[in-house]
Amino acid sequence: MGPPRDPGLQPERTRLAWRRTALSGTVAAVLGARTALHDGTTPAGLTVCALCCACWLGLMLLARARTRRLGSSAVPPALAPRAATAAALCTVALAVCAAALVV
Repeated sequence: MGPPRDPGLQPERTRLAWRRTALSGTVAAVLGARTALHDGTTPAGLTVCALCCACWLGLMLLARARTRRLGSSAVPPALAPRAATAAALCTVALAVCAAALVV
């Protein structure tokens, strides 16, 4: 067998991945809001902008909760299927809202 696994590296990589996901979600939400409000405000644009912001907020809350759990113990708990599903849905909904604003 090889050298023993360092348990500190995997949680750190996962924490960094959540931070990158939160950052990319922030960029998508800001660009979506900018696109929605650039040519004037319309009810449809404001609705999609509000949906983008709601999806972004959900993604930020999930990322914050997960990074806190990763740092709370030496052996972090597994990501709950419900949280994984919520993160995936927030990401897909944010992408759909951004695509709707571009088209």
